[in-house]
Amino acid sequence: MKKYLTILFSLLLVAFTGFAQADSTGTDDAETGGKLQERMKEYIQKKLNLSKGESEKFSPVFMRYMLELRKTNREFKGDGIMRASKIAELRVKYRGEFRQIIDEQRADRIFKHEIEFKEIIRKEINDRTQKNRIRPRTRAVIIQRQI
Repeated sequence: MKKYLTILFSLLLVAFTGFAQADSTGTDDAETGGKLQERMKEYIQKKLNLSKGESEKFSPVFMRYMLELRKTNREFKGDGIMRASKIAELRVKYRGEFRQIIDEQRADRIFKHEIEFKEIIRKEINDRTQKNRIRPRTRAVIIQRQI
């Protein structure tokens, strides 16, 4: 009986680990944009007060921009000057595309709002890591007091 349970458990373990593997279709978060890029898009749309029609035209262009930006950051990870140059070229290219969708003033503010959003996320991550660092110490103090 023990032998059968061991075999059954092993088969289940193999089956679950097989399902846990990522899809090999190539449509992971990095390629589809992911949740963070989606939130950034929504944040920028809200900041720019885009109409529904403008939002529908803006979304695919912005997601293409984000994918190219991510690709550029990965490609020139070690060379900061070259990366900054390529990002500047990318922003100039997409600024023209954004100006075809919305007016010039709002198109120029897209990159400002992108930086704001990244700062908000960076601050949120720092706050969370600070909370997590404090929490284990307080638990240890509480446990020591109980003893």
